Amino acid sequence: MVTVSISETEAELTADERAGLELVRNSGGIHQSDFWKELDVSSRKGSRIVESLVEKELVNREDTVYDGHNTYYITPTARDLDFTLLMAGDMLSPFIGEEEVDPNSDAFSQWIMNLAYQE
Repeated sequence: MVTVSISETEAELTADERAGLELVRNSGGIHQSDFWKELDVSSRKGSRIVESLVEKELVNREDTVYDGHNTYYITPTARDLDFTLLMAGDMLSPFIGEEEVDPNSDAFSQWIMNLAYQE
């Protein structure tokens, strides 16, 4: 089995595929019906670009209904996301999922100490 890194895969993208991938990443997710309009390409060409990016595992595509029409929602793959900035050693930020943040909480203080002392 040959493993190809993401950077190698991205290096082989066409200009249109690269623009499409950048659009998906910058938006965090976009409906395919808006995708091709934003790229200023035909819907057919937009579909081909998305299919190529899905095959290369650079984006995910799921069925959805948007403005009363069946379409797809295109999102970046999870491996494009960097969660290390939320970590301090083996502790996840205490603010994940919290609506109100208390910077004086013990959990936050411990997380900051772990962050300060990690190598």
